[in-house]
Amino acid sequence: MTTYTQANRGVCSRSTTVELNDDGTIHSVEVVGGCNGNLKGICALLQGQKAEDAIVRLEGITCGFKKTSCPDQVAHALRAALDQQKNG
Repeated sequence: MTTYTQANRGVCSRSTTVELNDDGTIHSVEVVGGCNGNLKGICALLQGQKAEDAIVRLEGITCGFKKTSCPDQVAHALRAALDQQKNG
């Protein structure tokens, strides 16, 4: 299992932690701060999905006039976890 934590930038949430199974599926995602209920829902929906599929769906989502969002930050964390897993 690969665990990766990042400090979020440009959003209300403070950090994202992702855990990937060895096959690249998402075991868990936890976002600290931000819109609690919405992020808990997103994290629950991501469990069991392939990280690559989640990245495609979440990357580039914006929040208001910001260039990023909490889901976009999750995508960045997932990409970094995959990179860490590959270069392990």
